[in-house]
Amino acid sequence: MRQSLPNSIALPLCLLVSTPLFAQAPRKIEFNRDIRPILSNNCVVCHGPDNNLRKAKLRLDDEKDAHAKAITPGEPLVSELFRRLVTDEKGKKMPPPRTKKHLTKAEIQLIYEWIEQGAKYEPHWSLIAPKKHKLPTVRNEKWVRNPIDRFVLARLEQEGLQPSPEADPRTLIRRLYFDLIGLPPTPDEVDAFVKEYAGVKPQAAYEKVVDRLLGSKHFGERLAVHWLDVVRYADTAGYHSDNNRDVWLYRDWVINAFNRNLPFREFAMEQIAGDLLPKATAEQKIASGHNRLLQTTEEGGSQAKEYTAKYAADRVRNFSNAWLGLTLGCTECHDHKYDPFTTKEFYQLAAFFADIQEVAVGRQPQTPIMTQEYREKARSLEAEITALQKQIATAPKEKVKDLQKKLSGLQSQKAAVTKKTPTTLITTSVQPRMVRVLKRGNWLDDSGEVVQPGVPSALPALGAPKEKKRATRIDLARWLVAPENPLTDRVFVNRLWLLFFGHGIVKTADDFGALGALPTHPELLDWLALDFGSPRPSGEGSGVRAGDIKRAIKQIVMSATYRQSSKASPTLRQRDPYNQLLARQGRFRLDAEFVRDNALAISGLLVKKIGGPSVKPYQPAGYWRYLNFPVREWGNDRGENQYRRGVYTWWQRTFLQPSLLAFDASTREECTVERPRSNTPQQALVLLNDPTYVEASRVFAEKLIRSAKKTPDRINVAFKLALQRDASAQEISILTTLFEKHRTHFQANAKSAQAILGIGYAPAAKDIPAAELAAWTSVARTILNLHETITRN
Repeated sequence: MRQSLPNSIALPLCLLVSTPLFAQAPRKIEFNRDIRPILSNNCVVCHGPDNNLRKAKLRLDDEKDAHAKAITPGEPLVSELFRRLVTDEKGKKMPPPRTKKHLTKAEIQLIYEWIEQGAKYEPHWSLIAPKKHKLPTVRNEKWVRNPIDRFVLARLEQEGLQPSPEADPRTLIRRLYFDLIGLPPTPDEVDAFVKEYAGVKPQAAYEKVVDRLLGSKHFGERLAVHWLDVVRYADTAGYHSDNNRDVWLYRDWVINAFNRNLPFREFAMEQIAGDLLPKATAEQKIASGHNRLLQTTEEGGSQAKEYTAKYAADRVRNFSNAWLGLTLGCTECHDHKYDPFTTKEFYQLAAFFADIQEVAVGRQPQTPIMTQEYREKARSLEAEITALQKQIATAPKEKVKDLQKKLSGLQSQKAAVTKKTPTTLITTSVQPRMVRVLKRGNWLDDSGEVVQPGVPSALPALGAPKEKKRATRIDLARWLVAPENPLTDRVFVNRLWLLFFGHGIVKTADDFGALGALPTHPELLDWLALDFGSPRPSGEGSGVRAGDIKRAIKQIVMSATYRQSSKASPTLRQRDPYNQLLARQGRFRLDAEFVRDNALAISGLLVKKIGGPSVKPYQPAGYWRYLNFPVREWGNDRGENQYRRGVYTWWQRTFLQPSLLAFDASTREECTVERPRSNTPQQALVLLNDPTYVEASRVFAEKLIRSAKKTPDRINVAFKLALQRDASAQEISILTTLFEKHRTHFQANAKSAQAILGIGYAPAAKDIPAAELAAWTSVARTILNLHETITRN
């Protein structure tokens, strides 16, 4: 029988329950929404899954244990959990004062009401299979364009808010271009869309642009930038000397996969287990390079056994984070402190990848891969050789010599194609290594239990492997994309949402665990996941494949939610400053690669070639001076490679190209799901002084000078090219003053003008006076440095 409450508990308790924070009707308390965050943030580190840190042998994350030791359902006043939260008695207060954690009155009130209502637990929301929710009814039916809008509008109406007006057509097309291909539209494309959008069928005009951009070869480049961050793609090994390695064929495979709309199931399967598929193609083997993208070492003094353990742990971290949105990395050393995952399960996941052939210490072997492009070249040459050999066999003697000379040339071309066959890292399966639990992650400790491949028990079961005793990466990939898996589709569609709104429905896109954020619109997330993961039955958009990435994106960008203005009204700034309710669009800076692509596109310098080896744009001399041995020089590329898109830039993990680094590009040492978006003085300095942007400004200036005779007209052309709108009278006045001031300066300082015009490899125009071109370069530099120029709104 429980003891009566001491006075030290009873007094604060009475004050609390007799004066609740909110005067309101009885509310239904939900464990996942209301209680789990409180327990996770304040209690579970000491009373959770981790055996090593657990205090008082109490688990508050486990319903059975909590009810047996600390909670009496329906009776908060005699529940030890509640008593400890409200007591002032020394040594009894929870959380202990030394932890610097404390619950607010509102949180204690929630705990009280939850216990009063029966203290019912739920599995963590992300571990529950998505539910098919009925589409909400809304009052403002006219605003709804597709099911997405119903979920968003229902929540807004519940909160007493209205969605923002639709963005103007110029903003819409600029937004679509940056979101779908990462490039700006041309003035002609903008004008054509604005005209058609003003016609009788604006919806058709908008959809036509969406379909064209989804079909663009640049769509894959835009999505690849995000995915390459997730899988930590780079051109170098990472550890110690961070030496070079060829793996660009994988990057090109990703771009091509998005462009040909490879279904998500196959997208995952080919990367995790492409080498194990029956009659694996060259492209599927390239995709399996996904397993080889981790950091490796070539430092001779390293311990092979240590790095074998490092590689295993890296793969589990990346697999769990990239595909499942879980933070399993800490379970390498101990059971998860907040989520229901154990150290043993960490090593069971590692065992799936124990068959990968690799060098623990040393250069990883590169495999020649005859890609489709090279196969087509070789086949074409072989056909010509065969035809010519037949012709020689029957040709008159006087023609044989010339024909043989031609044959020799074709054979040399074929040999050159074979010699130039690119190499890459692929996955090759061998006899699996033995995997055992490493206690505390200690690679020197061989006393741990030997484990077989397996998945966490909190997730759906793996199922019996087909016709074999040991599960393989194919089994893991099938489990990952199975309809029963509650995480995979949710995680992926949430990341798509992040790309088009600036934040996910789950704000912590890399953490769907207990410490992650709750979804702001859980029913919408479930609907998106089910719609993405399920094939359409006959009569309901039949023929649509499960995991259709382009279809999922089209649904998002066709919604009224997506088309809203990003301007925040005073009411929205006060009520919803972080746009959790989606009553407006997001406004955010372009990612690093697209900041550069945008400048090159505006100037006309951009080379839009798809694929190929990584390139080296301008980089400050000496930047690699402190790169670990051997001494290396960057060597700026010349010709078209200097002006390729940012996705093709050489990715040196330890010394990332500095202009990309300034705009928050990831070093890709670990999985990066969402880049930070900083706003720093260095960014403005990069846009003003980096050779890429100075050269782009000069070429942009030449274009402006040739576009019109009068200064205001040239400025207006500049704004249409860079901002997709007309310049205001004030903007024209400011920039005209700037132009005239700088022209006067450069007329008096010819060397300064030549110094500006000499930056970059593109030759400066000889038919334009140097002072005028330099002054217009200043105007162009200013426009490329505008916040609006590098912002997607």
